[in-house]
Amino acid sequence: MNHEFYIKRCLQIAKNAIGISRPNPCVGAVIVYQNRVIGEGFTSDYGQNHAEVNAVNSVKNKTLLKEATIYVTLEPCSHFGKTPPCADLLVKHQFRNVVIGCVDSNILVAGKGIERLRKAGINVIVGVLEAECKAHHKRFFTVQEKKRPYIILKWAETKDGFVAPFKRNEQSPVWISNNYAQQLVHKFRSEEHAILVGTNTVIADNPKLNIRTWFGNNPIRIVLDKSLRIPKEAAVFNGILKTIVITDATSLKQKEGSLKLEHFGQFDRSRELIFETINFTKNIAGQICDVLQKHQIQSVLIEGGTITLQTFIDANLWDEANVFVGETFFKNGIKAPVFSAIITSEIKIKNDVLKKYTND
Repeated sequence: MNHEFYIKRCLQIAKNAIGISRPNPCVGAVIVYQNRVIGEGFTSDYGQNHAEVNAVNSVKNKTLLKEATIYVTLEPCSHFGKTPPCADLLVKHQFRNVVIGCVDSNILVAGKGIERLRKAGINVIVGVLEAECKAHHKRFFTVQEKKRPYIILKWAETKDGFVAPFKRNEQSPVWISNNYAQQLVHKFRSEEHAILVGTNTVIADNPKLNIRTWFGNNPIRIVLDKSLRIPKEAAVFNGILKTIVITDATSLKQKEGSLKLEHFGQFDRSRELIFETINFTKNIAGQICDVLQKHQIQSVLIEGGTITLQTFIDANLWDEANVFVGETFFKNGIKAPVFSAIITSEIKIKNDVLKKYTND
């Protein structure tokens, strides 16, 4: 059997789970009987079925499973969480073979699922398209191994290297990228757990930080506001989406009374609006990562201005960067972030160019 062919199919369908399965990994599973696919599945919303369960449920004739091979991008879980262990399900149906893309680094699994399968007499093959499977599960592995979210930087810059003019007209906002690039950004937002911006971006642009030109779940909004300068009328405080404000402890203490009674009275503060404090004098990016880890945020798209983006670049706390380069020239304004990385790809979006970087 062509194991790589079926693992590639697993990776294809696993993409359907990106943005919906978190914090669970977005796994893909394919069941093959006599060189014919008889079942497929990917991870459902958190708390619901895992990929293996959905794949088994899709098979009409369950008696075929004991002669079948199931392919999965990630080692089947062996512990009880929101759902029972997938390894037990595969043992129950007596699969002949299990082919796994990569081993789960979660200490609750980490080879235990493979061991469970082999002890039951199932033939297990591990490491098929391992690099591709690890790349697909990059968000999950980063949380498990680095104890922080997967961090994606995003900005748009002009051909002469500016992200914004010095003065912005609220009635006529200046767009650097075209409509198609802007739609792609909304797709990016749908794939990540959270989106983060700084104070100046919110005050200058009043962004909603939601998804409007793509289908998917809205990300959690993370707003940096050291001195709590953002006005209560800002769109990020509309109460529609969960929003975490990261501020300074002194600022929060000074304004806490007015925040409760006046500023954010429309919120259920325990659910929709959460305040977290950090020390803004040192290791800002690292402290922000600690806050995101506390809230079990698996990935974050940083769309902040140059200061916010540069903070993460200088701390070397980033994994990918998506830089849109438009045809516009500003001649002066706010300079784009400065960093050193190798371009992994360039994508033409009409007259714009999306440059993608990875931090290896």
